[in-house]
Amino acid sequence: MKHSSINLTADTKNTGKIGELIVSRYLEKRGHDVIGMNYRKKWGEIDVISKKGETIHFVEVKTVSRENLFLSEDSYSPEENVHPEKLKRMVRTIQSYLLEKGIEDVEWQIDVVGVFLDVSGKKARVRMTENVIV
Repeated sequence: MKHSSINLTADTKNTGKIGELIVSRYLEKRGHDVIGMNYRKKWGEIDVISKKGETIHFVEVKTVSRENLFLSEDSYSPEENVHPEKLKRMVRTIQSYLLEKGIEDVEWQIDVVGVFLDVSGKKARVRMTENVIV
């Protein structure tokens, strides 16, 4: 999947989109094939969908920029915002995706990735939590 260039600006409207693009590149560098982004249903959304080996990864991306973060990076975990209700909606959305694509009997998992943007320094740090239990 081709990605547009990432322009790290302080525009908070783009913070989530920037995080998703960073995560898709991060996953590709780790052997994933990104097969979809921003899959939406009225009951939920999957930010990034990738495949590595025989497993499909449904990835929730949580992005914060340093400009919006008053706590230290080590004391704040954006992935903590993925609460049980969010996971429940994700599972329903995943089931819709698999049904819509005609995919059966496949291993899949939910991963959560926190992205910390340093807009002024034009850097990002990624922290991935794999196989979140539903």
